[in-house]
Amino acid sequence: MSWDIFVQDLPAEAKTVADIPRDFRPAPLMAQSTLIERIRRVAPEADFRDQAWGRIEGPRFSIEVNIGDTDPVIGFVFHVRGGDLAVGVVADVLERLGLRALDPGSCSGFFERDTAVASLTAWRSYRDQVLGPHGV
Repeated sequence: MSWDIFVQDLPAEAKTVADIPRDFRPAPLMAQSTLIERIRRVAPEADFRDQAWGRIEGPRFSIEVNIGDTDPVIGFVFHVRGGDLAVGVVADVLERLGLRALDPGSCSGFFERDTAVASLTAWRSYRDQVLGPHGV
């Protein structure tokens, strides 16, 4: 199991997911190679030997980056496992890319740096209830 953060073109003016117009259609983000290059500027250790499915390993966390094979990239997902330091990496990547993301565990429905640790903590609590401590 992972805490999943969904990245796509999202309206800048939306304060909550409910504010996204029903007829909103996300635009493509960027070329796959550009996306990988920009992620590596934030996380140089990112492993994109498989360009559709990258991996960022950090102290007590891992993040899989599911970009897919579509070029240009329409959206992608961070699959986060482990500790709170992963939140900073996700936030820094989103900031570098100038993108927003969906966090189903947040009150607004959007990933927000200031509240993301609480969302990740709530997800870990849920995971531990379902699977036992540490997903075992």
